[in-house]
Amino acid sequence: MISVFEVANIRCSGCANTITSSLKDAGFEQVSVDLSCEPRKVTAEIADEAQLAHFKATLRSLGYPLATDERGFSEDTILKAKSFVSCALGKIK
Repeated sequence: MISVFEVANIRCSGCANTITSSLKDAGFEQVSVDLSCEPRKVTAEIADEAQLAHFKATLRSLGYPLATDERGFSEDTILKAKSFVSCALGKIK
């Protein structure tokens, strides 16, 4: 089923490139990132709960948690730093 998620820390096409390529490498299909709204939205085909958990973990490892995820100040700062690096890598590719 195609699902849409609001994701934090997405700022530009570099972020979108990293997210799209990483999710596709992780086995997700029909991945897209909508940069036209705030919070940004990521769309992907999610088949079941296990795949949903893998989707969330993949995004979080890149520094892009779901907008609804609970996170403290320290964790939020670390995720923002990770997303900055992920963004820079996405701009290079």
